[in-house]
Amino acid sequence: LTTPPPLLLSFHHRRRSKAARGEREPQTIICLSLPHIHNPHTRYSRSLVEREGEGERPRRRSTRREAAGAARESGGGGGGVGAMDVDGHLPRSQGDVDDDGRERRTGTVWTAAAHIITAVIGSGVLSLAWAMAQLGWVAGPLTLVLFAVITFYTCGLLADCYRVGDPVTGKRNYTYTEAVRSYLGGWYVWFCGFCQYVNMFGTGIGYTITASTSAAALKKSNCFHWHGHKADCSQYLSAYIIGFGVVQVIFCQVPNFHKLSWLSIVAAIMSFSYATIAVGLSLAQTISGPTGRTSLTGTEVGVDVDAAQKVWMTFQALGNVAFAYSYTIILIEIQDTLRSPPRENETMRKATLMGISTTTAFYMLCGCLGYSAFGNDANGNILTGFGFYEPYWLVDFANVCIVLHLVGGFQVFCQPLFAAVEGGVARRYPGLGREHAAVFRLVWRTAFVGMITLLAMLMPFFNSILGFLGSVAFWPLTVFFPVEMYIRQRQIPRFGAKWVALQSLSFVCFLVTVAACAASIQGVRDSLKTYTPFTTKS
Repeated sequence: LTTPPPLLLSFHHRRRSKAARGEREPQTIICLSLPHIHNPHTRYSRSLVEREGEGERPRRRSTRREAAGAARESGGGGGGVGAMDVDGHLPRSQGDVDDDGRERRTGTVWTAAAHIITAVIGSGVLSLAWAMAQLGWVAGPLTLVLFAVITFYTCGLLADCYRVGDPVTGKRNYTYTEAVRSYLGGWYVWFCGFCQYVNMFGTGIGYTITASTSAAALKKSNCFHWHGHKADCSQYLSAYIIGFGVVQVIFCQVPNFHKLSWLSIVAAIMSFSYATIAVGLSLAQTISGPTGRTSLTGTEVGVDVDAAQKVWMTFQALGNVAFAYSYTIILIEIQDTLRSPPRENETMRKATLMGISTTTAFYMLCGCLGYSAFGNDANGNILTGFGFYEPYWLVDFANVCIVLHLVGGFQVFCQPLFAAVEGGVARRYPGLGREHAAVFRLVWRTAFVGMITLLAMLMPFFNSILGFLGSVAFWPLTVFFPVEMYIRQRQIPRFGAKWVALQSLSFVCFLVTVAACAASIQGVRDSLKTYTPFTTKS
């Protein structure tokens, strides 16, 4: 549940002649775009349903050879008019474009680092105090550092895969999926898309649970303030989940939602606000007291939990930490904003080091101060567990920031799924009229939000869902694909020392993912034993 990267799927259907020598069958290319980076070099495609609804006929994308030929015919080159870009648009001068014909990139190491920090820091920080309570003073900080090191290393491998072939003049990959297609192809592309869709769908459920819990906390906070801390101020969570779902049903009908670039700016401000408030309140609680009981190993067997619970909670905490570092899916798009020289992969490594270092330091503050304040009894969500009662207005403001952040974030993560289904329907039924397309959009998107809302009401378990999302996304998207692409790019010999080292790293991270995923499922299973659907109180 980090600051949501607005990922929009573009579906470009390449129609090629079957009789053409060496040509393949028509295929669908899945691309991920990132509007909130404000990259002027990436052109975003709407779903075919939206384009048909607006009366617009899709344009065939020009090939590089066609663009170059058009540029020569128009007298491009030298001091005259520059070459056309890959979309057939004519830049003003040769100095306005990069080697791929797109508008010249101007990003620096500082802007890239800012994008990374903005993308990573989000509501994942809310569970770090709880994760630290499960791991203790030794394993907790060490886990944060290890995940930071692994993420930094694999991001470096991924940065080297931005260009195919030569790191200076090779063909650019504009998205994560394009890089996977360029280097691996085949079932890897399908697996990459599957992991992304599962993560997006699960994130929709997680956002619904988190936002609804924060909305309920607003009512509880005011109740505690006016009626005392001992008052029964519990709230039925289902009502808030339904309310969040109704808001999303309305928002998902907004046309061209992906063009609302200001939404990401608001989300970034909101995420930094509530994360900073959580750190400040934890520090104040630690200084003023009373503080909770802490230990080197976290929760104690026989005192806080039994032996089996200790193991499961430890693995679930690993999933929560892994989720807090998930941003590799947008790294390629951040890198696509960088100017060259220096080489993009070198700049990206520096930006990643700056971003991960800053983020880890902030996570250390959130986790360690939260654990110091509440000890082994730290709540799963530090801002809704009511370790803090006063100042109630500040707690309310933090929860308002969470709700605003996740209202927009839900849409940003679900737009790719909307585009996938609507694009498939448009291709299957090319004669679908504007009215029928609008009706399908209304029914399909409403049904999707309804299903998310129902699942959130059936399983409103914050830490278990968060751990599952972190575990599902960590190994395939952060480790597996970068390692496999790097091995293919550098042609590292099989069973050589470097190959064995890289595959060992991937295997260990795979085991962590499996353990965290199993622990999260076990957590849901245990919670369901004492849970009555639709009657949960927050």
